[in-house]
Amino acid sequence: MVDHTPRRATRRSFLAGTGAVAAGVTLLPKFGWAAEEKKLNFYNWDTYIGETTLDDFKKASGVEVTMDLFADNDELFAKLKEGNPGYDVIVPTNDYTERMIAANMLVPLDHAKIPNIKNIGKAFLNPAFDPGRKYSLPYMWGTVGIGYRKSRVDGVPDSWKWLYDSSKYAGKIALLGAPGTVLQVGCKYMGWPLNEKDPAKLEKVAELLIKQKPHIKVFAEDNGQDLLLSGEVDLTMEWNGDILQVMAEDPDISYVVPKEGGLLWEDTLAIPTGAPHPENAHAFINFLLGAETGAAIADFIQYATPNAAAKALMKPEYTGNPAIFPPDDVIERCETAIYQGPEYTQLVDRLWTRIGAA
Repeated sequence: MVDHTPRRATRRSFLAGTGAVAAGVTLLPKFGWAAEEKKLNFYNWDTYIGETTLDDFKKASGVEVTMDLFADNDELFAKLKEGNPGYDVIVPTNDYTERMIAANMLVPLDHAKIPNIKNIGKAFLNPAFDPGRKYSLPYMWGTVGIGYRKSRVDGVPDSWKWLYDSSKYAGKIALLGAPGTVLQVGCKYMGWPLNEKDPAKLEKVAELLIKQKPHIKVFAEDNGQDLLLSGEVDLTMEWNGDILQVMAEDPDISYVVPKEGGLLWEDTLAIPTGAPHPENAHAFINFLLGAETGAAIADFIQYATPNAAAKALMKPEYTGNPAIFPPDDVIERCETAIYQGPEYTQLVDRLWTRIGAA
């Protein structure tokens, strides 16, 4: 089993790689490396890789990984929209994976070069956004909810009203800086589907946010958990794993999915069109899907793994944590975002610009 001692690296500390092998090295298939230089360029979310994963891969393969970080899917998409600047593996969320497939921004995966597909749980093998997993494989999954400081709020913030429609915690609230997610969750609060695309209803969510904006400290760029930990905010809209990382440091912090429900997401591993090292990319994805590697990553970053073989190595403190693996009634209240086409994307961009200018 994997050591479950709580720990968390400082943000942006993974760029240089660290240390020796923590939980064993997954053996890699020997294909194609002679034709490629021993390099790989990885574009990933912050604090979203194991403590020694990149060094472990280099020990197993000889391939040096350079990792750049993005704050949200919009940044990822914009970076690659005009042409791949040199990335080999990226980590888009499910609706952006679908969007990038539609835009011919991803290349089909050669499953024969990724034998560790066998480790993936059956529930993740045929998603609607990528049938048959032709272009992507699952990395982590989870929810978006509210992280909060128990000693500073009056009870459990079990409604999105606390963030979207109340002045009670003015100046101590953070929302994500992800336009689509903020508007989608606003739809859930209003009692509409997460994937509501009626412009009139989305306008009402924007108006609600504009009204609430004086009480919001910041639309955080993937660092709401740090603001919560430092005491700069008492309530933050965040990805569950980010809050779990700071919960390990501070027992006064907790996490809840509000009664209206939230966003159920899946981040994927994909190879962008024009990747300079596609063979290394397949080998790296295969490595990440190894049982020991996957368990070490999940243990360190505290997100739910879709890797059944990795999950089997984990302790009950991880597998039985409802903030990581939500109970069925929570999942039933949540929805998965879908890509709704360029007109919807343009509408979201226009509304976000209005919110930002207000």
